[in-house]
Amino acid sequence: MDRYDIAIIGTGAAGLSAGINAKIRNKNLIIFGNKELSSKLSKAPKINNYLGFYDLTGNELKTNFQNHIEAMGISITEEKVNNIYAMGDYFALMVNEKMYEAKSIILATGVEYTKPIPGEERLLGKGVGYCATCDAPLYKGKIVSIVGYNKEAEEEANYVSELAAKVYYIPMYKGEYDIKEGIEILNKKPLEIVGDKKVEKIIFDQGELITDGVFVLKDSISPSQLVPGLDVSESHIVVNRLMQTNIDGCFAAGDCVGKPYQYIKAAGEGQVAALSAVAYLDSKK
Repeated sequence: MDRYDIAIIGTGAAGLSAGINAKIRNKNLIIFGNKELSSKLSKAPKINNYLGFYDLTGNELKTNFQNHIEAMGISITEEKVNNIYAMGDYFALMVNEKMYEAKSIILATGVEYTKPIPGEERLLGKGVGYCATCDAPLYKGKIVSIVGYNKEAEEEANYVSELAAKVYYIPMYKGEYDIKEGIEILNKKPLEIVGDKKVEKIIFDQGELITDGVFVLKDSISPSQLVPGLDVSESHIVVNRLMQTNIDGCFAAGDCVGKPYQYIKAAGEGQVAALSAVAYLDSKK
């Protein structure tokens, strides 16, 4: 398996800025995110506080970002990182049924993530998981509940149904559901995931459900859930001026480290994070 020098999670201003600065310094990098880049940026009617780019619409600035990374030969990997584990001299990034390795990571995830269900964080790894295709074999012949926040969750539910004795699908969105026969759809709101040493049941606004495991499948998760042991305060990653977190080799930049939520601030922090990651890698030689 190839081990990247730097893995960057996020394709907003911070992540892209980190990417181009890592590329300039000849580091082997991978960026996880959306090839469409920031959805928030495209909605901005005018941007006048980004030095050198006066009176641009969000879409125009987004196009400049896209042109810049393409000119530098930087590609975006459209895969969702479910968990990142510090393994000593490298990080393991879990992406569905496979894993990537990187010597350092830069978190540029923004602040858009769904508030956890009560009990979700406490029971993480004790019956609660974020990757159904990764952990489904653990639930062979058991009862599994999947809380899905997007259409992609339907595919994972279908996969799990091939192994589990019973699958309940709990959609957190409206629409048609492409679900295999035998999967029971519950249009109820989960209020709490309950259990002592492991998951036992889900409490709904109407009734409850006995279950052996719960997969919560959403677009993005909080930084503390993404990287176990990461120091977070008031939903923001704690960093110093070098964008270093409390985990050696892990850096963060952009909205996920705090206000103000501004593109130019995020881009500057992305550069600092990349330079700090490069210095960290050089110190390990």
